[in-house]
Amino acid sequence: MQCWRFMLFHRCSPLLFALELTTLKKAESSSITAILQLLALSPMATTSSEIPKPKSELLPSIVKAYWLPAILFSASMFFQLVAIPRSFPPSHYDVLGIKSYGSIEEVNEAYRQLSSNWYTGKGPSSTLDMIKIQYAFELLSNPVWKRDYDIFGIDEHLHVMERVKEKYSSAEFADIDLPLLEPTSFESDQAFDLISSENYSSKLQNSNALLVQVFSDGSSRCAQFSSPWKQIASLLDGIAQTGMIEIGDLKLATYLSEKRYTGAPFFRNGLPSLLAFPPGCKSSDCIVRYTGELSVDAVTDWFATTILSLPRITYYSRESLAQSFLGKGSRHKVKVIFVSKTGQRATPFVRQVAKTYWTYASFAFTVWREEESVFWSNTFGVEEAPAIIILRDPGIKPVVYHGSINNSRLIEIMEQNKHQVLPQLRSATSMELGCDPKGYSRSGNDTTVWYCAVLLGRQSAELHKMRETMRRVQEILSNAEEVERLDEQQTATSAAVALKEKRLTFAWVDGEAQKRFCMFYVNVEDSYDTCGPRRDIADVPRLVLVRYKRNDTEVNKKVEDHSMNMFASIASRDVDPTSQLVALYKGLDETPQIIQWISETVRDGDSRDLPFHRTTTPELVPEDADPIWSRGTEQILSSSRGMKQKLGTIPQRINDLMGDPRLGPMLLLGALMSFGFIYLRRNQSIKSKEANNSSQSKSVGNGRPERRRRRPNSRANQDLPPSLTDMHPTNAFQIPFTDSDSE
Repeated sequence: MQCWRFMLFHRCSPLLFALELTTLKKAESSSITAILQLLALSPMATTSSEIPKPKSELLPSIVKAYWLPAILFSASMFFQLVAIPRSFPPSHYDVLGIKSYGSIEEVNEAYRQLSSNWYTGKGPSSTLDMIKIQYAFELLSNPVWKRDYDIFGIDEHLHVMERVKEKYSSAEFADIDLPLLEPTSFESDQAFDLISSENYSSKLQNSNALLVQVFSDGSSRCAQFSSPWKQIASLLDGIAQTGMIEIGDLKLATYLSEKRYTGAPFFRNGLPSLLAFPPGCKSSDCIVRYTGELSVDAVTDWFATTILSLPRITYYSRESLAQSFLGKGSRHKVKVIFVSKTGQRATPFVRQVAKTYWTYASFAFTVWREEESVFWSNTFGVEEAPAIIILRDPGIKPVVYHGSINNSRLIEIMEQNKHQVLPQLRSATSMELGCDPKGYSRSGNDTTVWYCAVLLGRQSAELHKMRETMRRVQEILSNAEEVERLDEQQTATSAAVALKEKRLTFAWVDGEAQKRFCMFYVNVEDSYDTCGPRRDIADVPRLVLVRYKRNDTEVNKKVEDHSMNMFASIASRDVDPTSQLVALYKGLDETPQIIQWISETVRDGDSRDLPFHRTTTPELVPEDADPIWSRGTEQILSSSRGMKQKLGTIPQRINDLMGDPRLGPMLLLGALMSFGFIYLRRNQSIKSKEANNSSQSKSVGNGRPERRRRRPNSRANQDLPPSLTDMHPTNAFQIPFTDSDSE
């Protein structure tokens, strides 16, 4: 085609050019339609969706589509055929052929009929079947056993039937010794506190923890547990309450029991069942149930650790005692060592004492061995076990108490020895020692003037030597004979009287750990030799005597004077209520000189009317607490339960879920619903594909190619004026040019 000439020829006649162009387009479209018709008739024109797939490719696609219904259906069949029959075996009523919860008369009548049929040859065909009948009869004919079985599902004699089956599996029923079950007569000791529905609420009014045993009068296991329960109640005496609940009190026993999915009460581990009420627990929502071994040691350790949050006291050997306990323990604490002859765990009361006095002392247990008796005798002065060793200060002779010690005596011993011989002034002991300007004297709140002799310094040989000197000073002033000898020289009277009246206290402070406190009282140019981190080899311990005077009348008067002045009121808000005057000792480190200086200073402070000056004393830095125990469920409230306790109940919940008969039908319903949903979705997708294929084939047969539906132009585009360069109509068609002039 000569497009170039054709264009030039019709340059002056656009109408003729448009006619020619339309003719050419019709010819081209007719030829294209003919080609498409030929292609449509050929076998290659069929689409891939119309080609049938082989069966080997269809099976994986079906499995991939229906995997969820298949899993749910399999799980439902497993629950219906395996899990549910195991969770709901035939009851003893089914064995006798009577309805559930039948009366004892019906049980006797059914057994009489079955036994007569057995002897006449019309009844059960095997000895094992007759053993089951005999067991069901003996269990359900006992009123106590029947009550426990009907209401709580308790059947603790199954091991008897299994033993009889194994022993007489090949024997005749007449050879079996009857009866199979021996009734147990068990009555709770009157010494124990029996809890009933009437006094249950009053029992919980006490804030102490409570351990309860739920028992049955006809239970052989409860009868066997009677002696261990007495020991448990004795060990918990003084730190927790104990009580017993007979399962015949149905109202209270049902309230405290666990509940199945149907609401039926049950005790998961049978009887006896131990329930613990932590401190502050007032309802069944916060009950902690014991699931371990029914032994004295296991129960008391669980209750002391989990419920009371008491520390476990570690046992040490002779080798590890010095390295791990004495060497690594806190220096500011008294060391208490219990020498045990049996190696038993610490009793709950001892652990309670350890928790109470943990601020003052560290505790350890060790086992007495005869081959090591020489070591214990030479090192600590222990002649036999049991014994308690108390190490109050390094270099001081240990205090040893031999023999068994009861609870009250143990508290007395700890009160007498909870401080070191020369106590350390710490944040936990300053108030008790009477060396805190915010507190009072050891002699009582009515004392207005008292004193504290405080030794300050870093841990060093010089400090240890000075501590020994101060211990000797304290010992002399506490000894009446020594004081009488010194009274001839009139050097110790005032100090001895103040110490006897508890108006004088001796203590020491770690100047490195308590830098600000130490600097406040030393307050000299070279105080860095005593307080703070070590800068050089110099370590100079210093002794100060602090005079405290408390005048509440004057303090209240100053508060009233400052009440009208805002700035003065703010400035005096943090001021200590006690006036302090500090005297620094600058004499020799000799005992007589120190006693004389203290006595003269005390006499001067008591006789003179010194100024009442108050200030703000730096706080003592708290010491690092020792990690002594892991917290349990202390202070469990009914509104919230610990995460650890919730996680511990997950296996129980799964086990209960496995026995829920509603789970199988629910899984089957889920399988059917998921199958129907997937089936409908697949059919809709197949139909949509077939419709698309049919529409494509129709468009090809009519010679009309499918055009994409264009979106309507927006109103903004329609309002735009045509382009300035648009010289031709919008539907114009331009033929491409060629470089050749030839036809």
